[in-house]
Amino acid sequence: MASYLLSYDSDSEDERIIALIQHLEDDDDEVESELVPRSRIYIPRNREEARENIWKDYFSDTPVFPPYKFKRRFRMRIELFLRISQVISNFDSHDTPEHFRFFRERFDAIGRPTFTILQKMTSALRQLAYGTAADMFDEYLKMSEQTSILCLDNFCKCIITLYKERYMRSPNAYDVQRLYSKHEEKHYFKGMLGSIDCMHWEWKNCPVALKGQYTRGDHKKPTIMLEAVASYDLWIWHAFFRMAGSNNDINVLNQSYVFDKLKKGTSSLAPFEVNGNQYTKGYYLAGGIYPD
Repeated sequence: MASYLLSYDSDSEDERIIALIQHLEDDDDEVESELVPRSRIYIPRNREEARENIWKDYFSDTPVFPPYKFKRRFRMRIELFLRISQVISNFDSHDTPEHFRFFRERFDAIGRPTFTILQKMTSALRQLAYGTAADMFDEYLKMSEQTSILCLDNFCKCIITLYKERYMRSPNAYDVQRLYSKHEEKHYFKGMLGSIDCMHWEWKNCPVALKGQYTRGDHKKPTIMLEAVASYDLWIWHAFFRMAGSNNDINVLNQSYVFDKLKKGTSSLAPFEVNGNQYTKGYYLAGGIYPD
């Protein structure tokens, strides 16, 4: 642009400005024509074949892979998978949310059936189970990256809508009494609410700048800590997940919200008796590092 101005010999300031604007507009047109693709690339994915393959592999009367393989790869039993798919498919209300309608089988513009709910749930659960990229299973599911992202997003929204009120909450008074009786029956502990502990999850793609705060001496690789409370029936009703791996259980406990209601005095009263002493709040079974 500088060379263009120097080579321009007009004495009129107005002409100089007009010529400069025209020159810049011409440059913009050339750049836009280079950046905008001329046509969309179409990849002919055979999703009907993928539907047949996944049905034969896992869901037919004589599947290729046995149930224990399904549980390992999907992180759940096939009975639970089918029950969730049925609930999502049959969900009906006065105003059904879009994330439920996403899983209904439709037909595209040329009359081909879209992906089934089994294919869409497989894509979502594989991403959750393995933490891989959205296009990791494109060769097997014949599903584009964008569609896989939509499957994961809508599946999570469906699960929250269906099970939030039942599972994603703290125990109420009825739950506390049930936990008391079951833990006393199975573990002989009176007043036990559940087991609390922390675990380290490896952060494979941790940025180099963060490795110091996410690595601890006894763990050679960067980790993120998860604090959880689980009951006898594997109901994980508390999960606190974001602390750096260089912390320990006490650091996590001081920052989590597991005892917020207890500190505010809003927790449910659940009395029990041990050795003739009356207690109004339950307790958690924990390791020796936790304070009394």
